Amino acid sequence: MPMSSPSSWTRAESAPARPAAPSGPAPGTHLKARHLVMMALGSAIGTGLFIGTGAAIRTAGPAVLLSFLVACVLLVLVMRALGEMAAADPSPGAFSTYAEKAMGRTVGRTLGWLWWAQIVVVVAAEATAAAQLLTELWPVAEQWVLALLFMVVFTAVNLVKVRTLGETEFWFALMKVLAVLAFLGVGLAVLLGLTDVPSPGLGNLTAHGGFLPNGLTGVAAALLVVIFAFGGTELVTIAAAETEDPQHNVARAVRTILVRILVFYVGAVTVMVLVLPWDDEQLSVSPFVAVLERAGVPGADVVMAVIIILALLSALNANVYGSSRMLYSLARRGSAPRAFADVSARGVPRTAVLVSVAFGFGAVVLNYLWPETVLLWMLNTVGATCLVVWGLALVSQIVLRRRADRDGTELPLRMWAFPWLSWLALAILAGILLLGLLDDAVRGQLLLTAALVLLIALASKLLGRRAEHAGRN
Repeated sequence: MPMSSPSSWTRAESAPARPAAPSGPAPGTHLKARHLVMMALGSAIGTGLFIGTGAAIRTAGPAVLLSFLVACVLLVLVMRALGEMAAADPSPGAFSTYAEKAMGRTVGRTLGWLWWAQIVVVVAAEATAAAQLLTELWPVAEQWVLALLFMVVFTAVNLVKVRTLGETEFWFALMKVLAVLAFLGVGLAVLLGLTDVPSPGLGNLTAHGGFLPNGLTGVAAALLVVIFAFGGTELVTIAAAETEDPQHNVARAVRTILVRILVFYVGAVTVMVLVLPWDDEQLSVSPFVAVLERAGVPGADVVMAVIIILALLSALNANVYGSSRMLYSLARRGSAPRAFADVSARGVPRTAVLVSVAFGFGAVVLNYLWPETVLLWMLNTVGATCLVVWGLALVSQIVLRRRADRDGTELPLRMWAFPWLSWLALAILAGILLLGLLDDAVRGQLLLTAALVLLIALASKLLGRRAEHAGRN
């Protein structure tokens, strides 16, 4: 059976959006498969791995491995569902575009603007955190000056051309990957007794209160920490639209990313809970440094500080790219000002880039006036956005896959055991949401995110009605 065009299987059943009439050429296929993989890894392997794992271990003890396994199962299913849609219909709006075609313009616009809001806040947070760490390590300038410098540099990188951006992110992410691999090597050497430190064997899995020192509730609470650490992997579906042979590269990238994240996250956490007791105070504060110092690695704190700074800057670079492409896509679909869809001769949506980094520059001022206070509040507001993005992406995949099967459309990449595994992923997300509502520390974050979603949805609905009315006149 011949393959139908992507637009035929993902066609919207509501009225199409008004075209944005952009100027300049459309973004081209400037990214290679290796760029695609490393951009997604660059966004996912950040402070969630290098710092957040310590909080998860303290919450669940050695049983944090169960939390990571559940989160990894969810991640595998979500990424496969996103990969199915991205391979069939590469779009810079990715899950926002698919939600619009599956459930209508209001849902698509809401999801696009919600994800964009999350990412621009995260960009500001990454610039601020990197500046703070660098100031502590090497106090050559005020924190706000370094944050401003980082924003200027990575804005410039994103404005030059897409291939330069891809290469920059490739090398940034590669350094993080090599750092994690080196950490795994050191941890393995300790466990095998190849260092001067006696091997703890498997004793730390059952000592200090047992494998489940805080019970299943601890595993559930740690799951909330872990799932937020995985946010950002969906960037691969946004970048897919600018790769060569997207159908082949998306399938390859999804498989590669999943394997590497499983190895890096689960491998690193396994090393941590085996090498040190789960209730070690330093493990909860800086887990990588704790293990390296246990192994006798000199200057471990300085080495990890440099790696974490690189991780933050890598994620900053990838997220400026992702946020600008989402804004470009919204403009193309008539859900943002038309100027945001303008593209330079080198295929860069420069206006979208500048608008996306504007909050980051504003955060430099906020960081100078009220260090961390305003930014922390905003991070809490967008903290649970990944649950909304993943949930609506799964619903979109179910709707669009049924539409494709009904039309007899062949797909380059297919979700396994459809629809059962798609529904399983939604059930896991629903369970995580319920656990979050029962957790005092997370409930407020979920409610703030829900309020933001409702506010964006209301604005999208009202603006959509105004646009339709203007179109009829």
